Amino acid sequence: MSSLKPFSKLPALNSANILLVEFEEQFQLSLADALVEETAVTVNVRLAKSLPLPKENEESRPRIDLVVFIINMTSELSFQSAEASLKHLDPGFFLGKVCFMVTNARNASVPTERLDSVRKLAASLHCPVLFAEDQTPAGVTNAAERLLTILKVTAGHVPMATALYLSNLTRCTVPPDIDQPSFD
Repeated sequence: MSSLKPFSKLPALNSANILLVEFEEQFQLSLADALVEETAVTVNVRLAKSLPLPKENEESRPRIDLVVFIINMTSELSFQSAEASLKHLDPGFFLGKVCFMVTNARNASVPTERLDSVRKLAASLHCPVLFAEDQTPAGVTNAAERLLTILKVTAGHVPMATALYLSNLTRCTVPPDIDQPSFD
């Protein structure tokens, strides 16, 4: 098992590669279908339940332009899996090529501490946190559009913009009173 490296392979012309990592695979497949519908750029979607990726396919694996950790807020195991998978990424990915996508954040049964944990993790890694509605087709389409915007930048298809610049604009920041019990 090896760590995933962002700059080990050359980019392909007019294509972008995204890796969706979700432990439960509920939202992952519908999001992948929505991402592939992009017409301006060829989007290749890779799916994984967790990292590290198997070593046997390492030579044929394309360069990964963006890694998205999908965290279902109703499952503690989903957060733990994403957190454990982070150590298998090369530090170069944290220069704008990683983001977190959170689903079910509005669910009443989700403890606020779990959302705080995700925000603290993202802030510590200087990564953006995107919130997505996974129950409706419109929510999946909206999530795919936001990911495509980030993916085009990280793949180098947007002139005068880099992944690191975009990361500075969209990173998660934690307010100083995050340890307070309520965001109401």
